[in-house]
Amino acid sequence: MVKAATDLSYCGREVRKYDNDHFLAGLFAPADRREAMFALYAFNLEIAKTREVVSEPILGQMRLQFWRDGIEAVYGGGPVPRHGVMDPLAEAARTLGLSRTLFDRLIDAREADLDDTPPADLACLVNYAEVTGAPLTQLGLEILDVRDAPAMAAGRHVGIAYALAGILRAVPFLARQHRQRLPEDLMARHGARSEDLFAGRPTPELKLVVGEVAAVARKHLEDARALRREVRRAAVPALLPATLADLHLGVIAREGYDVFAPRVMLSHPFRQLRLAWAAARGRY
Repeated sequence: MVKAATDLSYCGREVRKYDNDHFLAGLFAPADRREAMFALYAFNLEIAKTREVVSEPILGQMRLQFWRDGIEAVYGGGPVPRHGVMDPLAEAARTLGLSRTLFDRLIDAREADLDDTPPADLACLVNYAEVTGAPLTQLGLEILDVRDAPAMAAGRHVGIAYALAGILRAVPFLARQHRQRLPEDLMARHGARSEDLFAGRPTPELKLVVGEVAAVARKHLEDARALRREVRRAAVPALLPATLADLHLGVIAREGYDVFAPRVMLSHPFRQLRLAWAAARGRY
């Protein structure tokens, strides 16, 4: 099912290389919507990497403004800025009637990445996961022409769960840069220390913090799946990241909530099979 790189568009190649989870999920979209899914995921890649490719916040603001101006042009009917992602994204947004507000939320959410202050509490972290994850899943649903309330509610929960799982898997990467996205209130409650986090030491206290965040992610997966009977089968390709979040959280749990364990960042060997099985059953 995985296409050769030479058969892929620019967006498809970028997503395959840098966001393989969403690439694999996107392959299950109908053929006539697949490129739109790849354009969406490539757009998300561009804004998500802002913090990593700029040397200071003002440059990050300028980069995000480029995408704001691009979305403004898409919905204003004007010429869009030249970029390998912008043209296919504009075509998808215009032909499929995608919601501008969801794009705006994704861009605005990435401003938080320019501030390295850790989230004050778990609620702040979940809110960050929601604004960076839920609109992406919901735009995927719109690409599939699924816009009813149950599907959008499921998309919100899936987006949060997948984003939280991603945040946990990114802990080692951020720690090497002395950055922390684990909530300060949980760190304080469990006696976890930032010094241990930055040193890559998986202390029992840090594992308790990770466990609490993972439990919240699991609860959002449960809430998403509680809506399955109300969600049309056509929505499944956009919701398949729930299956991947399940796999990632399962590995973290099996490693005793040690997110520094090598297996946590490895690609799950059965990802494609699990996705195929879920899609065949119309589940997520």
